[in-house]
Amino acid sequence: MIVEIVSAVAVVGGVWLASAVRVVKQYERGLVFRFGRVRSQVRDPGLALLLPIADRMQKVNMQVVTLPVPAQDGITRDNVTVRVDAVVYFKVVDPVLAAVHVQDYRSAIGQVAQTSLRSIIGKSDLDDLLSNRERLNEGLELMIDSPALDWGIHIDRVEIKDVALPESMKRSMSRQAEAERERRARVISADGELQASHKLAQAAATMADTPAALQLRLLETVVQVSAEKNSTLVLPFPVELLRFLDARTDPAAPAAKPPEPRAAAESSPEKTSNGQVAPREGEASDVPDQRSR
Repeated sequence: MIVEIVSAVAVVGGVWLASAVRVVKQYERGLVFRFGRVRSQVRDPGLALLLPIADRMQKVNMQVVTLPVPAQDGITRDNVTVRVDAVVYFKVVDPVLAAVHVQDYRSAIGQVAQTSLRSIIGKSDLDDLLSNRERLNEGLELMIDSPALDWGIHIDRVEIKDVALPESMKRSMSRQAEAERERRARVISADGELQASHKLAQAAATMADTPAALQLRLLETVVQVSAEKNSTLVLPFPVELLRFLDARTDPAAPAAKPPEPRAAAESSPEKTSNGQVAPREGEASDVPDQRSR
């Protein structure tokens, strides 16, 4: 009989001890509700003793929670339809507020994140969603953190994951990017031509002072072109050189011997062997022929 009583007491004691002792893990905090009212003292990690039947413990996870926000469809400020999803990182900083002031803080944070994401889409332009996400992340974090403080929750960070665009908008942006790159290429090419023209003008001015430099440059160009075996070389000549060669190779007639002056010929009449002056051709001789006499 005594053994049975001792056994019953041991069983009751074990049940009482099992209902009175709780284990709180390192990443958790324990809230004790005594007859429905929460105790102000939060139980730290380790063993926690409770009053059987009177106390009930609720454990709150203090780890950082990663909450994905479903993709939300919205229209940006510049009337572009986009689909944006995000992720929220938060943790509980006040277990009492998280357990008492909100029924399910995970669901509450998720709903606030969705509405805030829709609001931030409507207030932003498409360029901001694509290139200025840091500012949008900060604004979205502030919008979610405002109501979460009353629930004992701190928002660590909010990140916009992806921005899905319609196919027509993707094609338009692709054409815009292509046109922009073509414009840059043309501007760079024109700038290069302008700089090259300045350098060529300076080179021309230098070569004008030293004509030998032009000849050296011409010979260098000939050497470069002649390196190709299957090329035809057309060598231009300066106009001045052609004119110089033309002047040197002009077939001029040989100069005639100048005739003797007529006056000199007339002043020196020819004489015969006997000392008489011979009459000129075409003139009648006034001297009678002695032989005829």
